[in-house]
Amino acid sequence: MKNSLGSSTKLILLHPYIQKQGSSNRFWALAFVSFLTLASLLTVIYTRESKITASVVSASTITSSSTPPLSKAVAMALVHYASNSNNTEHMSYTDMKYIADVLQKCSQPCNLLVFGLTHETRLWKALNHNGRTVFIDENRYYAAYIEEKYPEIEAYDVQYTTKLSEMKELIAGVKEQVRNECRPVQNLLFSECKLGLNDLPNQFYEVDWDVILVDGPRGYWPEAPGRMSAIFTASVLARSKKGGNPKTHIFVHDFNQQVDRITSDEFLCKENLVKSKDMLGHFVLERMDANSFQFCRNHNSTTANSSS
Repeated sequence: MKNSLGSSTKLILLHPYIQKQGSSNRFWALAFVSFLTLASLLTVIYTRESKITASVVSASTITSSSTPPLSKAVAMALVHYASNSNNTEHMSYTDMKYIADVLQKCSQPCNLLVFGLTHETRLWKALNHNGRTVFIDENRYYAAYIEEKYPEIEAYDVQYTTKLSEMKELIAGVKEQVRNECRPVQNLLFSECKLGLNDLPNQFYEVDWDVILVDGPRGYWPEAPGRMSAIFTASVLARSKKGGNPKTHIFVHDFNQQVDRITSDEFLCKENLVKSKDMLGHFVLERMDANSFQFCRNHNSTTANSSS
């Protein structure tokens, strides 16, 4: 019985046909398993790539489409908390709310330019969350500090060459050069007008600003730079727009200060004044023809009867 079993076993192990048949089966089994593995791998890769492509397309669609502005409730909550800060230099609730209301109505995406890094800097950035917000400040170290601490803030420093005590001479200089370097419609990047800011990045002058807030630089003593240059620059940027909304909202904070009011009357013009209350002046300027050489239609100079 053992011999018989042994013989059978011998036949099974050594018969060449049986060995060949076993090897063939293993080969095809291995091939089949490899095929399934490759098919599974390709399926996983295809599915992953499809998801990535879908995500990119979806993100592109979201980016290219207009998203709604910040809700009124959220905007007012931000204004409320900003106005109730312990900081004694913050803007009043009334002024902040007024500016916030205008930003809420700004066409998306809204381009907001702010002269001055202040207590409200992060508020303006948050309120204009779908648009571009740029800050200009005279203190290069503080601008660098803000950008480092808040990477989402886009800030540039600028060197003001003006003095508050020189207001009369500076305004007179603009009037003398109103057809040349100090035209109301021009690219300030190439201007030598004393009141024009021309040392900012090139791209700055290509933006069609929708809202401009002048809340800097400092201007409370004779040697301070004052806001004459900021107000003049804002007026030229508004009148020189190439596209977008032809109207630009310009806010001047500390409008109760004599120099700020006089400079605004000269370059933003009384006929463009929408509202003046407490410390805020609101002007709306329209794009002008390139051959315009007059800032105000009804111009009655106030500098002759004023003192610095």
